[in-house]
Formats: sequence, structure tokens, C-alpha cells
Amino acid sequence: MQVELKNGETFNGHLVNCDTFMNITIREVYQTSAEGDRFWKMKECYIRGSTIKYLRVPPALLDEVKEEQNRARESARGSRGGPPRGGRGGAGGRGGRGGARGGSGPRGGGGGGRGRGR
Repeated sequence: MQVELKNGETFNGHLVNCDTFMNITIREVYQTSAEGDRFWKMKECYIRGSTIKYLRVPPALLDEVKEEQNRARESARGSRGGPPRGGRGGAGGRGGRGGARGGSGPRGGGGGGRGRGR
């Protein structure tokens, strides 16, 4: 992958680690100066996320990651069993109208329970 910093320097290497602040560690790194006239080779490099201008990831790698995510999603879906979960309310679920606070209850017309004191 290629990383360009805000100061114009570029780094090419293999991504090892990335955190939520976009701090990254790359290995087998080729660094190029902002002017493009000097090059360095390093075994490993840590780059602070706030200095990064952009990242360039090869399209083949992106396709591979998408396929892996789809496989993981399919295997997770198959291992759960039973009907799909989620949605909003429904019979036997939480929510909807009824009970002490909503709809027409034994107290008539809502209210009741521990609502707002009026």
C-alpha cells in the first residue's frame, strides 16, 4: 500500500497494523522524499495518523477483503439457525402500544404508571 503524508513524503510497504486513530505500521518500507529525489529502505515504519494525507490500497486487495467479509457474513448467518432477528416490535416483542403508558389501558386513555407528574 502507498501512504502519502501532508508534507509530501510517500511510503510504500505492507500494512501490519492500523488503529482507530489511523496510526499505521508498515513493513518492507520504501520512503520517498517530498521532492522525489531521495529514497530510503526501512524494515518497519510507524506513521502517526494525523500526518497522513491519503492511503492507496491496491484494488485486488480491496476485492479480496470484500469476498472475505461476504464469506464471514454467510457463515455467521448459517451458524445461528432459527428465524432472522431484528425488526421493530411485533407480537410478543417489546414496544408497540399497550400496557400502562400507551393506548387504551384499564385506566383509560394512556397516562398512568411512572410517567411525567402533571
